Parts: sequence; structure tokens; C-alpha cells
Amino acid sequence: MTEQRSFKRLVRARMAKTGESYTTARAMLLRAEPSGGGGAPTLKTSDEKIRERTGRGWEEWFAILDDWGAADRTHREIARWLAEQMDIHPLAWNAQAITASYELTRGLREVGEKDDGFAVTASKTVAVPVDRLYEAVVSAPLRTRWLPDGRLTERTATRPKSARFDWAEGPTRVHVTFLARGETKSTVAVEHRRLADAGEAGRMKTYWRERLSVLKGALER
Repeated sequence: MTEQRSFKRLVRARMAKTGESYTTARAMLLRAEPSGGGGAPTLKTSDEKIRERTGRGWEEWFAILDDWGAADRTHREIARWLAEQMDIHPLAWNAQAITASYELTRGLREVGEKDDGFAVTASKTVAVPVDRLYEAVVSAPLRTRWLPDGRLTERTATRPKSARFDWAEGPTRVHVTFLARGETKSTVAVEHRRLADAGEAGRMKTYWRERLSVLKGALER
């Protein structure tokens, strides 16, 4: 039987962090449960879901990638190999989930890191119709009520579903989506991409959480 080296390393790392037994830590990982402290889980989805989508569970995928030598490959090389040898399309969610989860485990990628830099997300549900929430974000005059530094420059917008912006004069991008939750409630979700490093990602995550809280307060008053 192939030794599942990367997955065992992941289980032991969780044990050291949480004090859980090997059996408990393994079970929680396979459910894609975070280990505490507010961080995202290392595995992008549960073992049940990835097995349903691909026919293999996480331990099997990690063993296969270890044996191939994925630890010495780039993200694109791993995704391409999954497509060519394992019949997993390189642009499909399945390939990205397998590749990113493996890279996080092997220390080849940090949490939040993507091919074009780091990305952070934040969301907030607000007790207003989705059209009003959309206007509060996309309309520059209304946006100053909760984002006074005015660093967003609109690129594209689809009312009342989404909008994309440049951030300040730098290379980063902000993608905002809107979801109606009935006639009087809606959710806004922000993704800020192309951030330079984990430090900037942490600062911007805090920033967006604070700004969306201000947005919620302004609209619900």
C-alpha cells in the first residue's frame, strides 16, 4: 500500500495545533473543518464531496500526487498533469481544489495565495433590497458614505448582480457580487485579488470587514 505521506503530515500538523487524537484530527480534516482561530480549512471541500466529484478521496489524491512528485512541480504543471493523466480538466473546480489543497499541505502555497497573488473575501447581509445595496456600492456618490477614501474605479457592472473595480492606482482588483435574500434583505460579497503578500492580504481582509459593517449600518439606519 502506498504511504500517504502528505496527508499524514497534514493530520499530525492539526494534532499539534488542536490537541486532537489522530483519529479525530483525520476525521475533522476529511470533513474540511477549520482547526480554529478563524482560519480557512486546508482542504477545499470535504472528502465526501471530492470523492463524489472525482471518484477518489483526499488520501488517495495526496498519495497519487506524492508518487508523481507533485511537490517539485508548479501549480500549472500539477493541474495539467491531472488533466492529461487523471482526466480532470485543468480549469475545472475539481482540478483547482485538488491542486490548491495539495500545495497548502506541502507548504508550496500559503492560505489565500492564488496564481496572481493573494486574495481575501468578506461579506455582509443587509436588511435592504438588493437594488438598493447594489446602488450603495456602484454609485460613486453613495459609496462615499461607507468608503470615504474612494479607491474604487469601476471596470464593469451588471445590475444588480455584480461589479468589478480597479483598486487605487495599483494592480489589485475588487470583485463585488450581490444576492437577493427576499424582498427586504440581500448580501454583498467582496473579493480583493492580486494582493502582494500575506501581510497585505490580512490588512485588506480586516479593512473590508470594517467597511462592510459601516455599509450595513449606513443602510439600515
